[in-house]
Amino acid sequence: MSEGKKRVVILGGGITGLTAAFYLQKEAREKKLPLEVLLIEASHRLGGKIQTVVKDGYVIEKGPDSFLARKQSASRLAKQVGIEDTLVSNTAGKSFVLARNRLHPMPGGSIMGIPTQILPFVTTGLFSFSGKMRAAGDFVMPRSEPAEDQSLGKFFRRRLGDEVVENLIEPLLSGIYAGDIDQMSLMSTFPQFYQAEQKYRSLVLGMKKMAPAPKKSGAQKEKKMGMFLTPRNGLQSLIEAVENKLEDHTVLKGHRVEQVWKDQERYCLKFNNNEVIQADSVISAVPHHVLKDIFRDYSFFQVFEKMPATSVANVALAFPKEAIKKDIDGTGFVVSRNSDYSITACTWLHKKWPHSCPEDKVLLRCFVGRAGHDTIVDLSDDQIIKLVLEDMNKTMNITMEPEYAVISRWKDAMPQYTVGHKQRISYCLEQTEKELPGVFLAGSSFEGLGVPDCIDQGEAAVTKVLNYLAL
Repeated sequence: MSEGKKRVVILGGGITGLTAAFYLQKEAREKKLPLEVLLIEASHRLGGKIQTVVKDGYVIEKGPDSFLARKQSASRLAKQVGIEDTLVSNTAGKSFVLARNRLHPMPGGSIMGIPTQILPFVTTGLFSFSGKMRAAGDFVMPRSEPAEDQSLGKFFRRRLGDEVVENLIEPLLSGIYAGDIDQMSLMSTFPQFYQAEQKYRSLVLGMKKMAPAPKKSGAQKEKKMGMFLTPRNGLQSLIEAVENKLEDHTVLKGHRVEQVWKDQERYCLKFNNNEVIQADSVISAVPHHVLKDIFRDYSFFQVFEKMPATSVANVALAFPKEAIKKDIDGTGFVVSRNSDYSITACTWLHKKWPHSCPEDKVLLRCFVGRAGHDTIVDLSDDQIIKLVLEDMNKTMNITMEPEYAVISRWKDAMPQYTVGHKQRISYCLEQTEKELPGVFLAGSSFEGLGVPDCIDQGEAAVTKVLNYLAL
């Protein structure tokens, strides 16, 4: 370590850790701070679940494929590393829900499955008459008693009934986390729904009042543009651009930290080859199951022992255009909870992201695996492809085998924010601040799984480190 400089070590080279390293080095460089930053990644590549296959005109994401445009931290990072001009928006098209072996258009005016317009909800074939009447009870039902936390399923079933939950809300919300809606924490995932109900009594009216007003200017353009952005060459290009901006010799790949402990005012980090280095501050951006092992001497990290994680896989299949005899006017669908399907969702990438596929090809991306039903991820490639094609042919007519397939398995990769998650995280953060000052926790196991959420946490960790080191 350079004489007189403070050393910050970042554990984990996913988007959270990369963000922290980039902004820490930027601050040190611009403000001439006596700071040395070291990023340590156990694998031989950076980016974590962000991986892109670029081949023969295809751009196929093995992990996340985009980020919400309204969450500006991702766009800001892209601008900082010089790839802002490569960002493209998705094409907005019809979305469907697959229920009772039929594709039903997503009811207009729904916000994450919550209806805010009466006519589309009344006329949809997604729900029976009795299901619609039960959901209408939201208008007269009193607000719930104040609660510290509850499951998403309990909250929505009370407001709107089982049918709306299982045919619309569950496939939308649980799909984001690959979780069980009856176990997922309301306050750690979508607290805005609880806040709407508490403020306006009716969840439907509350979401309608809280929804942003549509923009009047450029209305036609707005209709064609989606809510998501991604680099034209794939999200991995963002990872590569950030990595290229990091200073030489400040990234260690293929090095696994086995243990971290406090030694007076500094921290010792032991590698798997028994080498030990020291740091003045540590940012941990590793998954929760790794975190509890690295900090095994500190009992409060064992709160993560019972935090589950789900395995998922996504299956990208490419076909010639003529292979699809029955096409669908839309960009994708989610599958209702009670449907007998292996897939949980499907995106027609050639329509949603036209840049991702040659013009004479069709590219489909299906998802398999969810909480309690993730053994499918362990099947062979051929078995998974067979199951996916069987499901797809229930709604489409695909006459050829895929000419190209990319299957991406993510074992125990989706942390589950179960009921009480927020309280457990608060306890862990408080204990960390008390017993391990200068250690800061960030990443998808804590406050959001999306790319911008992880970037936000990386940025926040930078501020905490600089305040702690008084730089």
